[in-house]
Amino acid sequence: MNKLTNIGLEKQDSVEIADKLNELLANYHIYYQNLRGFHWNIKGIHFFQLHAKYEELYNSALARIDALAERILTIGQKPLHSFSDYLRVSSIQEATSLSGDRETVEATHQNLSVIVSLERDILALAAEREDEGTVALVSEDINENEKTLWMLKAFLS
Repeated sequence: MNKLTNIGLEKQDSVEIADKLNELLANYHIYYQNLRGFHWNIKGIHFFQLHAKYEELYNSALARIDALAERILTIGQKPLHSFSDYLRVSSIQEATSLSGDRETVEATHQNLSVIVSLERDILALAAEREDEGTVALVSEDINENEKTLWMLKAFLS
């Protein structure tokens, strides 16, 4: 029996990496939906800036969701694809009834911090298992997310 995936990874390694990528995918979906809600419901003096920023962030999150699902498929596994799975697996909670500038930025910072922490775990696992494709995908994402975290923190200062 062949122990390698069609791209040369150990099958068991790809299962473990996909499990973590699916966890990240679930968190990204809840983060994305939170951002949509913030975009739609933001109120206050920073409305124009945050309305545009949340749209930028949710569009970026949507692209990352697609890239994650495609990576899971590439390593021979199946991405989660139902909201019930996302809610079950995600560490990020749905944000409801938030519309103020400070509270939505704080929630976005907290959500993105969860994502970055999970990405760092995945980065270490993928590097250990010599999955360079996942390393590259996650490493690039961490860089962008850390910059966004810095900007959100600057807003809150």
